[in-house]
Amino acid sequence: MALDVLCEVNSCVHNISNENKCGASQIYVVNHKEKNASSSAETDCKTFEPSDL
Repeated sequence: MALDVLCEVNSCVHNISNENKCGASQIYVVNHKEKNASSSAETDCKTFEPSDL
């Protein structure tokens, strides 16, 4: 299991002080269009929550 999860989405509430680290207690990633992903571009992070930027 990964100890550090990196994320560049600064508009997410889980981004730790814009350090590109995710502070969520767990991460939920899904496939696009219910098919098996063959690249990262075919996935979405369902853990995303917008911050009050």
